[in-house]
Amino acid sequence: MIKLYDFPLSTNARKVRIALIEKGLDFERIQIDLGKKEQKNPDYLKIHPFGQVPALDDEGFIVYDSTIINEYLEDEYPEPPLFPKDSEGRATARLLEDLRDNYFNPPFVEIFRETRSKPEGQRDLKLIERAKAEIAKCFDRLEKELEGKQYLAGSFSLADIAYMPNFAALERFNIPVDPKHKNVLAWIARLKARPSYAASAN
Repeated sequence: MIKLYDFPLSTNARKVRIALIEKGLDFERIQIDLGKKEQKNPDYLKIHPFGQVPALDDEGFIVYDSTIINEYLEDEYPEPPLFPKDSEGRATARLLEDLRDNYFNPPFVEIFRETRSKPEGQRDLKLIERAKAEIAKCFDRLEKELEGKQYLAGSFSLADIAYMPNFAALERFNIPVDPKHKNVLAWIARLKARPSYAASAN
């Protein structure tokens, strides 16, 4: 049985949950409570040396980092495929997942940290607005990438899965998608309609 070391509110952990569900794989969830700093416990650091979630244990083989975990799942459990077969398509999927991991997701983390433990009147509104502007820049890029396509790499792939966990945070933090981004809005609606989106929510 696959074990997923998980925290429900982690967008990166949800990214792996979505991939596991899309693959139809059974898995056991082991919650690591980030609020209680359980990720820094010595026993967990043996699993993930950087003290983060998610981590995955597949019959004794441990892998961490959500992007690497999902590529491992694609290699180990290739059906149904979640990567394009051609090299250009695979490179496109990786490039757009990199955009999510390094430019789209970090501003959400900044907003989450700023709002999680501070009353509304004590929050750094400039930091929050700056983070929202960074997210909007990514939507500009995604709008172009989605021109003439339903999904980022052509067919539904790990690139699309990477963004799905952040859609709930758009609502939670009241981050609108500009109506001019018609491709993005249609893509978000398409992805939220997939059963794995609701099934991975908690």
